[in-house]
Amino acid sequence: MPAAEPRNATIVYPGGLRARWRWGGSGQSAAIFALSEAGGTLLDLGADVSARPDELCRAELRLEGPRGAWTARFASTIFDEPRARYWDSHGLLVVAYGFHTFGLDADGGERRWVHRSGTPIIALLGSPRLRHVLVQAEIETFALEPDGTVAWRVAHTDVVTAADLVGGRLVLTGFAGQVNALDPATGRRAG
Repeated sequence: MPAAEPRNATIVYPGGLRARWRWGGSGQSAAIFALSEAGGTLLDLGADVSARPDELCRAELRLEGPRGAWTARFASTIFDEPRARYWDSHGLLVVAYGFHTFGLDADGGERRWVHRSGTPIIALLGSPRLRHVLVQAEIETFALEPDGTVAWRVAHTDVVTAADLVGGRLVLTGFAGQVNALDPATGRRAG
């Protein structure tokens, strides 16, 4: 069976930032990078995941904004759809792909930090009311500060399949159907 065509997405963030994503499965780096746009900085973060990133699943992000354009490339050991949040108060584009979360300078794309989870990341959440971003992996929730340090971390006994911010709470749905709520500021159980 032939490999599926790389996937594409375009996302617009506040502040005039426009992101174009292209990603695909293992060994598809040539097809993903064949349409790379010229101009701006190119940063390949694949080496943060593997010494041979082009054998893995790859993703490419092209970000254009008022201060110019840049491109970042990512690698993952699992097929995943990349996700990102623009953290405007800190000038960061936070990207989650596979097991890794990256804090990138939104103006130039430079990596400020990288964090690796023990399980695949299923959600990346944020709010102007929080001093951190929330990263939901299959069996852990963690909050990352603007400098990439972990503010708090909570382990789960069931695989989390969905996470949403609802009514000031982080609502988690487990594989068995159980629903739990955490205070997104502290990670403590919410009533």
